[in-house]
Amino acid sequence: MRKLKLGAAGLGRAFSLMAETFARDPRIELVAGADPREAARKQFERDFHGKSFSAVDDLCALKDLDVIYVATPHQFHVGNVETACSFKKHVLVEKPMALSLDECRQMISAAERAGVRLVVGHSHSFDLPILKTKQLVDSGTFGRVRMITAVNFTDFLYRPRRPEELDTTRGGGAVFNQAAHQVEVARLLGGGRVKTVRAMTGDWDPSRPTEGAYCALLAFEDGAFASLAYSGYGHFDSDEFMDWVGELGQKKNPDSYGAARKALKGNEAELKDSRNYGGNAYVGPSASFHQHFGSLIVSCERADLRPLPGGVMVYADAEKRLEPLPAPKLPRTEVIDELYGAVVDGRPPLHDGAWSMATLEVCLAILESARARKEVPLSHQTSASRT
Repeated sequence: MRKLKLGAAGLGRAFSLMAETFARDPRIELVAGADPREAARKQFERDFHGKSFSAVDDLCALKDLDVIYVATPHQFHVGNVETACSFKKHVLVEKPMALSLDECRQMISAAERAGVRLVVGHSHSFDLPILKTKQLVDSGTFGRVRMITAVNFTDFLYRPRRPEELDTTRGGGAVFNQAAHQVEVARLLGGGRVKTVRAMTGDWDPSRPTEGAYCALLAFEDGAFASLAYSGYGHFDSDEFMDWVGELGQKKNPDSYGAARKALKGNEAELKDSRNYGGNAYVGPSASFHQHFGSLIVSCERADLRPLPGGVMVYADAEKRLEPLPAPKLPRTEVIDELYGAVVDGRPPLHDGAWSMATLEVCLAILESARARKEVPLSHQTSASRT
């Protein structure tokens, strides 16, 4: 089996959630990393015995790399992807793909000129329960998707943040950081082509000056629609609906209510660094269940489908049953499936530049609709039929 030699640009939170997969998936060899933080570089060298750099350009220049995983802050994605492509490296870039449609076009063009693959992820549309739900939808057994309902309440806004993470103009806030998950899931299950968006956002805490909540109605070209509701204000926790299994597939203690707010004391940047990869309080993720992004119900003509951390519940005309899924052996292997299939096997990835630009278009429309108090039409949507 060919191994893809991978270099990680950015050793922060996103990297920490993919690190175990990179380390243990036999199709990947993680050989180098880049980050401005010395502590993160030293941790990387200890964990992976690879090379480390303070600059992404130096990482991309390594000759023995196949793929650059871009997990830097959002505002650097376009430049980092263009650099990786200039060195003829395939790219896996974290969501959101970029902060504007023009930046997306630049990234797509850079990959096309270089003849390399561009894959965007992780988003929760990669999760196995979502893919199983898509399989059930595609079977035709339950008729067409008519309505999708997604609800997620978290403590997102009260986790330690850098200043730009609380500034929407620089890629902060709930829409840029969280909506991509719900939007991608809805687009995957609803067919991909969103026609219009109507939305509202909430900015309710002056000490966290960005939107912490949103509610959006997505209308699809075929008449289906999706309602997306998200709050990161740290009050109700919708993991209660998921039997207290958290987003990353970990069991949660409901008695830890309010922990995120309580922990925000002292220097927030130092607190974030301490919890990040390489920090003195860093703890890697641990999961027993499949990952998720809150409660989701897919209403078809003859059944409601509800993906869960252990399978998919089917509520059909005459029966209710669970389509079980085996426990994950390794988190986020579906990302590697798509990346490896694209680079090694030549399969067109679903989460390519065009697909991910369409997701960003929806996210930008959520912000525009909330500002203008109007419905926003879309023009860059792509189909999910490529799966």
